[in-house]
Amino acid sequence: MKAGILLPQAGDSATRDNVLYIAKEAEREGFNSVWVLERLLWAVKPQTPYAGTPDGSLPVEYQNVLDPLETLTYLAGNTDQISLGTCIIDMLFHNPVVLARRFATLDILSQGRAIAGLGIGWSKDEYEVSGVPFEHRGQRSNEFLQMLKRIWTDEIVEFKGQFYSIPASKIGPKPVQKPHPPILLGGFSPKTFLRIVNYADGWIPVAGFGQLKQLEQAINGLREVARKADKDPSKIRVFVLAYPNVLDSSSSSTSSSEQRLPMTGTIDQIGTDIDQIKAMDVEHIIFGHIFSPIGKDMKKMIEITKQLAKFTK
Repeated sequence: MKAGILLPQAGDSATRDNVLYIAKEAEREGFNSVWVLERLLWAVKPQTPYAGTPDGSLPVEYQNVLDPLETLTYLAGNTDQISLGTCIIDMLFHNPVVLARRFATLDILSQGRAIAGLGIGWSKDEYEVSGVPFEHRGQRSNEFLQMLKRIWTDEIVEFKGQFYSIPASKIGPKPVQKPHPPILLGGFSPKTFLRIVNYADGWIPVAGFGQLKQLEQAINGLREVARKADKDPSKIRVFVLAYPNVLDSSSSSTSSSEQRLPMTGTIDQIGTDIDQIKAMDVEHIIFGHIFSPIGKDMKKMIEITKQLAKFTK
């Protein structure tokens, strides 16, 4: 299983020096990938509650977020081998032709290292500021994904859909990776699984918000959707995003392994979770420290990720 790290791209740690340091150290340590997220705004009174906090407010780190593709394009010129991924960009907030060209440019400048992790978003505020209707976002994303692939692969691109259209045109540049950069989708619904099987290459779930058994069942469910669609389930790629909460032995000794939350505990306890994830035929695990005190200490972030990455071997 491969290992990646989420860049310090949000909050007070989102600086040029920190992003560059983590990317270069990650490559030097042999990590396989670096990743970025997208957040357009931090609504003071959100119309859609944030699922990750008890009161529905967004984490303060989201008040300051470097643009994902600009960040990766900058790193394309400052790294040589490490993959550059988004987990995730909300595709519907972007023009599909513009986004396709930006990813293709990243792939060219990085010599084939781009990974397109995409989602459909959940925030009504971000839809509003993007000028995109919140309704029919599933059908809209189906068209968007079809367009991306055509822009990246077809010499003459033409598309006429319910929500988008492209007159017969040549659109360049084309990406280095053939047929195109990997497309991974976030989300956790049956419709998302069908969208992955029909239009994408894989899935980016988040580990740690429920028991790992739920993650395993979901991965098996996705592969079953592929089988029913006469697709090879082994070709569905799974990249897991995890937010480890590393505790020292004294802090975690009062909790038994059955009681603790996944990805929480000592390095060795979290290592057992990584072993479980690896056993699910997960291809890649991404370690995020954005919401942890570790994420404010760049050297510690690399060191902890390095210790966790040993369990992926």
